[in-house]
Amino acid sequence: MSDSLLFGVTVLDLTQGVSGPYAAKLMADYGAAVIKVERPGAGDVMRRAGPFPGDLPHLEKSGSFLYLNTNKRGLTLNLATVSGQRILRALAAKADILIESSHPGEMESWGLGYDALRSINPSLVMASVSNFGQTGPYRDYEMTEIIAYATGVSMHCTGVPDREPLKLGGSAALMQAGNLAAAVIIGAWFGVAATGEGEYIDYSLMESQAATVDRNGACLMAVSYSGEPTFRRVFSRRFNVLPFGAYPCADGYAHFTGAQAAWWPNFCDVVGLPEWKTDPRFIGPNFSNVENAEIVDEGFLPWILSKTKHEVMVECEGFAGTPINTMEDIVHDPHFRQRGFFVAINHPVAGSFEYPGAQFNPAKAPWRAGRAPLLGEHTEAILRELGYSRQDLVKLTQAGVI
Repeated sequence: MSDSLLFGVTVLDLTQGVSGPYAAKLMADYGAAVIKVERPGAGDVMRRAGPFPGDLPHLEKSGSFLYLNTNKRGLTLNLATVSGQRILRALAAKADILIESSHPGEMESWGLGYDALRSINPSLVMASVSNFGQTGPYRDYEMTEIIAYATGVSMHCTGVPDREPLKLGGSAALMQAGNLAAAVIIGAWFGVAATGEGEYIDYSLMESQAATVDRNGACLMAVSYSGEPTFRRVFSRRFNVLPFGAYPCADGYAHFTGAQAAWWPNFCDVVGLPEWKTDPRFIGPNFSNVENAEIVDEGFLPWILSKTKHEVMVECEGFAGTPINTMEDIVHDPHFRQRGFFVAINHPVAGSFEYPGAQFNPAKAPWRAGRAPLLGEHTEAILRELGYSRQDLVKLTQAGVI
């Protein structure tokens, strides 16, 4: 679409897994022409990761793959072959951005490293998204989500004292890395407009986690200042009598953050205990007397147990009470529904499902919804655009190149 933010930008996506494909997905969703390059027959590892409809594995039905690769065209290409490398060079000569996630040194071994590709396209922005970076003693180590979370410091800060550290659920570290990678790559692409020269980005998943999540960056600097860590796992502290933390409600849990004395009258009215507004146990200096917090918890528990999570949020005007949502809660949330966050996308094999939509939706350059490609779906069309004949395609298929 000509009104999209990245209309006219061509991206070669040679990545697999989570971070790289998510970065390329964000570019595709906002208008870039992204070609997803996968191994013939096997494809991206996420095609086998699920979840699957009916829990039946299928290369074209993985929810993870379908989400991470929306709006892309699909090409299968064996980069370990001379013919595959020749095709990739032809594509790179016309591309604005190339993003890859192979093992460090592998692209160079195929003659597809940045120096080689820059010689045929000086304005190319190339990003290598790897576990620990292209250099250093850990460059060849493998990584999973929990390893990213652990090596990047965040796991050390998650959990409670005197227990083992914990990680966040899902793929928070890898998705965050993909978000940042997209921003860095697009920033480099804007730089090309100013200088005319391309750029190479050595993007480390571990470093992106260590430097950006929560207060990691500032705390790492503090270690340099004093040699002492400044962030340790601690219990969430309660500083006053207002409810603080997670509490059970009629259909799950709600969370309260008691912070300001100004919230106390609103809280008392909402939970049906207006007499507490003038109770000396909870006002004045005693507002900060956490020894009385247990009395408050016992007093307002009947109210919260009678409320659903959504009712808690709606009724807690004037103080901080919010639902602890499940995935199902989010899908049916009226706020998300009214804003059109979920979009239906039809896939020829997987069928029609609702997908999470745009992180942001510019009014003049709207986000677009398009499905992920079938494995190698656009191989013929892309190669024909490069001048290959049908006979050439037959030979390339027989040779295991495409």
